Amino acid sequence: MSQTVDRALSILPLLAQGPADLGQVADRLGVHKSTALRLLRTLHEHGLVYRQQDQRYRLGARLFALAQEAVENLDIREVAHPHLAALNSRIGHTVHLAVHEEGEVLYIDKVESRYPVRMYSRIGKPVAITVAAVAKLLLADLPEPERRTIAAKLDYPLYTPRSTPNAAAFLKELATVREQGWATDLGGHEESINCVAAPIRGADGRVVAAMSVSAPNVVVTAEELLTLLPLVRRTADDISRDYSGNTARKDS
Repeated sequence: MSQTVDRALSILPLLAQGPADLGQVADRLGVHKSTALRLLRTLHEHGLVYRQQDQRYRLGARLFALAQEAVENLDIREVAHPHLAALNSRIGHTVHLAVHEEGEVLYIDKVESRYPVRMYSRIGKPVAITVAAVAKLLLADLPEPERRTIAAKLDYPLYTPRSTPNAAAFLKELATVREQGWATDLGGHEESINCVAAPIRGADGRVVAAMSVSAPNVVVTAEELLTLLPLVRRTADDISRDYSGNTARKDS
């Protein structure tokens, strides 16, 4: 039975590449055409594949409906929280989860530092969008025209001497973040607070959220915090895998 299920499920990624006829499906699975036909008929009965007039098979509408329903009912905070808590337990620093909604970047989860010095960030509170590491990741994933439009509309408060001063500098930093796949805020919002962040991606590869680790200078230096970046990126990859259902692990 497990072999039958495995074969049936192997048909779906094949058809995701485009319509295929019975012979192509049988060849890919390494089975007789009669076996492939039985599997296709079963998938067809459940609406997961569709037989076209040219006798080729493609993915069925039911599959897309199920995928959409699953995405709509998936809570990134619920998926991410155990990973955030485990990371916090390991390193002790404040861990945040943020999303981009209606023009703002908001914290939707936070696991507090074990150290006496705490950050004043709150769940539901917008972040300082021009300097926050999580904001850079979320905005860097947008198409370039959208990034430019947003950058032109933003104000650029100089929280510290390290704050992003203008739209040109912001766009340059977003381009760097997009290329390298991670972001930092090293004293850009508060001189005494440093932050490293990594993206969380959905099944389509787009960034759906960002997570970060933050700590004050009195607890850990910026250089020491940066050594945690590989661990932060692995955690984000683990969350991405659980959220998207993609079992292929990405090395950081």
